[in-house]
Amino acid sequence: MGKRTDIHKVLIIGSGPIIIGQACEFDYSGTQACKALRQLGYEIVLVNSNPATIMTDPGIADVTYIEPLNVERMEEIIAKERPDAILPNLGGQSGLNLCSELSKLGILDKYNVKVIGVQVDAIERGEDRIEFKHTMDSLGIEMARSEVAYSVDEALAIADKLGYPVVLRPAYTMGGAGGGLVYNVEELKTVCARGLQASLVGQVLVEESILGWEELELEVVRDSKNNMITVCFIENIDPLGVHTGDSFCSAPMLTISEDVQKELQRQAYKIVEAIEVIGGTNVQFAHDPKSGRIIVIEINPRTSRSSALASKATGFPIALVSAMLASGLNLDEIPCGKYGTLDRYVPDGDYVVIKFARWAFEKFKGVEDKLGTQMRAVGEVMSIGKTYKEAFQKAIRSLEIGRYGLGWAKDFHEKSKEELLKMLVVPTSERQFILYEALRKGATVDELFELTKIKHYFLEQMKELVEEEEEILKYKGQELPGEVLRQAKLDGFSDKYLSQILGVEEEKIRSQRIAMGMEEGWEGVHVSGTKDSAYYYSSYHIKDESPVSENKNKIMILGGGPNRIGQGIEFDYCCVHAALALKKAGFETIIVNCNPETVSTDYDTSDKLYFEPLTMEDVLSIYKKEKPLGVIAQFGGQTPLNLSADLEKHGVKILGTSPAVIDMAEDRDQFRAMMDKLEIPMPESGMAVDVEEALKIADQIGYPVMVRPSYVLGGRGMEVVYDPESMKSYMAAAVGVTPDRPILIDRFLRHAMECEADAISDGTHAYVPAVMEHIELAGIHSGDSACIIPSANISEENLKTIKEYTKKIAEEMHVRGLMNMQYAIEDGKVYVLEANPRASRTVPLVSKVCNIAMVPLATEIITSEFTHEPSPLLNLTEKKIPHYGVKEAVFPFNMFPEVDPLLGPEMRSTGEVLGLAKTVGEAYYKAQEATKSKLPLEGTVLISVSDRDKGEVVEVARLFQDAGFSIMATGHTQKLLEESGIEAQKVFKMSEGRPNIYDMITNGKVQLVVNTPKGTNEDGVDDSYVRKACIKSRVPYMTTMAAARMSAMGIAQVKKQESKEVLSLQELHSHIGK
Repeated sequence: MGKRTDIHKVLIIGSGPIIIGQACEFDYSGTQACKALRQLGYEIVLVNSNPATIMTDPGIADVTYIEPLNVERMEEIIAKERPDAILPNLGGQSGLNLCSELSKLGILDKYNVKVIGVQVDAIERGEDRIEFKHTMDSLGIEMARSEVAYSVDEALAIADKLGYPVVLRPAYTMGGAGGGLVYNVEELKTVCARGLQASLVGQVLVEESILGWEELELEVVRDSKNNMITVCFIENIDPLGVHTGDSFCSAPMLTISEDVQKELQRQAYKIVEAIEVIGGTNVQFAHDPKSGRIIVIEINPRTSRSSALASKATGFPIALVSAMLASGLNLDEIPCGKYGTLDRYVPDGDYVVIKFARWAFEKFKGVEDKLGTQMRAVGEVMSIGKTYKEAFQKAIRSLEIGRYGLGWAKDFHEKSKEELLKMLVVPTSERQFILYEALRKGATVDELFELTKIKHYFLEQMKELVEEEEEILKYKGQELPGEVLRQAKLDGFSDKYLSQILGVEEEKIRSQRIAMGMEEGWEGVHVSGTKDSAYYYSSYHIKDESPVSENKNKIMILGGGPNRIGQGIEFDYCCVHAALALKKAGFETIIVNCNPETVSTDYDTSDKLYFEPLTMEDVLSIYKKEKPLGVIAQFGGQTPLNLSADLEKHGVKILGTSPAVIDMAEDRDQFRAMMDKLEIPMPESGMAVDVEEALKIADQIGYPVMVRPSYVLGGRGMEVVYDPESMKSYMAAAVGVTPDRPILIDRFLRHAMECEADAISDGTHAYVPAVMEHIELAGIHSGDSACIIPSANISEENLKTIKEYTKKIAEEMHVRGLMNMQYAIEDGKVYVLEANPRASRTVPLVSKVCNIAMVPLATEIITSEFTHEPSPLLNLTEKKIPHYGVKEAVFPFNMFPEVDPLLGPEMRSTGEVLGLAKTVGEAYYKAQEATKSKLPLEGTVLISVSDRDKGEVVEVARLFQDAGFSIMATGHTQKLLEESGIEAQKVFKMSEGRPNIYDMITNGKVQLVVNTPKGTNEDGVDDSYVRKACIKSRVPYMTTMAAARMSAMGIAQVKKQESKEVLSLQELHSHIGK
């Protein structure tokens, strides 16, 4: 049929900020789609609110809008751009839901926009629980017995009929949001109420529990001629009851018979044909190994987390092909070097792929580490090996949780068999590590199967690993016999793990292994739809026959590994940009990474991709084989930086800023000495190894102080301590404090404004595109604070000082490449907080708002020793930027209802959005709107603040009053406002009577809440219920006075604005003055 000629301009909806359940895999699919459709000659308009992704860079689509993803904004963009078609199935659940709403409201018809890829009625057949059930019944495909409820009472009646436990699933949600497994009437009432609210259409499915069955997934691609292929068969090793996003999975299926796989495929094809999706669809099944019953759980008529995994596991670029099919091409028209054309594709790789999730439970106090039907993972890794054992152990060392094998995790090995079995009753993120120690303590495979319902095969394999490890342990402190070492390497034991359990140096094991000729070999995974592209994985089972180019000009980039809080997609953005810039400069590029969700692990981002763990053993082997000019480690976040010093010791050339400089910036004493030399002020501080020392230092500096461990990213373990008692308890809880990794203690700057500057430095000059001003005051992690760029409230003089200090430090440290500086301004004086001589999470933000290609410029500097080009900084001048960007963080608190949603020095956000406008007020308003908590333009504001904020409350209340809001306030606050002539209605706190704050929020009497947490020394009850109530009732809330003030200003600004013009990123950039 060929591509459609009736459409020329296509609108692609992105998936918005990264949240649990919707991460950067949609970014990967959206970027691929832009690439495919532009190659076919279409003009692309992209809308996405996420600044961190490469997708919203001005070069990926023809026109880019960084705007909130909602119907009003979409209509403005459609009215302005007049696209012919809209492609919704590559933007995750956000994209699908938005397209459904635009269609229902008649907006698509009004502007004559066609939907391509997946039809609106197909979204309903796939997503609406009732419609989907009708479709399945008509096809004779079995589903779990279930009924739909529109109220809690209906749900109770249905659950009675089906018998507990039952599963609740709200319609049109993602990552299992709002749903869950309930065992009794009370639980059902709570979860069902939450689910009805989370659902777009107030509809919840109540279904029989199929806990403990096998969960199996097929990734199917269909074209307009009804050709269908199965890209990948995925077996979830964790049985049903754990969300697929948290499940440990393998591809291909390792324990499922041919017959069952054929039957699954037959059913999947019937379903996809009936729903008429064009492109990729993920179909999830449950199979009861006892009775043989197969039921379909759900389908996702879009690219999903599993399709990113399936793409990387098989080499079939699902999103790219889906976009081509949406344009009218068919599978038999897309050529492929391996199969001729894609309609003949079959998954036939002779290797095993393992996916393992990465969680962030340690970031959320009070959250139980427990896995269920609601997704909890924040990232994942994928590993490829020749056998299950090899791939499994590679996955563990890819995770970067400080474990290089399965044994000796935490204190599990000290527990008795009985204690370990008790810990296995409920699935947790530690389950595989507990199983390992339980086997070591003599638990039988049958016992473990009864508890976990993990199949015998997987438990047997693990048991063999435990037995092998026990054999290895007999040689503690000595050299392993050759045969034992050879077998250990074949089964995936890493050099590092062997060195840990034997108590010898890793170096010894490496040299013994190399002397025996035991070295990794690499094999390619062919990329479907290309002539002969491939990416590579290592194994000790193969002879190395993979090609190596003779090109001397090769550079290796180390990626960021799995997504996690504190190290997200921003670092992937930097790695991708570096690869593209190097290609342009004529270098051959090599990327090493193990994250299946990202653009950096797309086969054509680099010239050669190694899908490998980022550990010494793996990186050194690749380095030895490829012999590049050097390695770039400064773009992948903390992951490659932690490796760089060791790599350098082994003769690897690290390009750009040297590892010694990076260590110096981390070493407080060295850094302070340098600041003293440059006469740059820092807050008073000290380092402590034990409690006595800590108390002494804090006493000298004066409370409050900020305490934190050294060498961490994302503010892990940072706290503000107000008195000696709290200091004692912090030190008691601090783990892994050693003389070379002490606790850092700084004076806490109380009413200081924090700001940061990203700079590009060539070792002698530094260029600062703009200074970012944090809205929240010092004490809140920079990754969680909203920030304004370029700054709006910093004096000219302070700005000059900040730029001057940044340049001085960059020059003194000989930074080559990117660096990030954090400052605080207290009473008009600028203090340096820290220097990070590497890419930071604000690089994409600065690049987009200021229209400056930071990473390509840094890459040019890093490679200038080979290209001998002059520094690109010489012709950069200060630019006047006529617009403002406000970045706002997005938090997973709705997934963790038991956590108090407060901000502090430890980072907890999973993603971010950007609001762009001519004024700071409007930009802030748009950023709030993009996080899905739109600020109200009228109504009532409830104010209840702690004693230390009473000084600012009058000004904030007056701003809200001037904007036309009526005000409610609690006790002291209300008195204070009345005295200042501001009318405020009094409302009770929880402990004072009814109706209280909670009632007001829950009954929808309040449109906005300003509630700052009380200090540790104020008496009275816990006030976290106020903030939790806001999340539950979806009322926007502010927990800092700074954010409250900005909100009031933003609301006032938006109310008085006449014109509502939307501008694309390209238009905004054209207005930037020279």
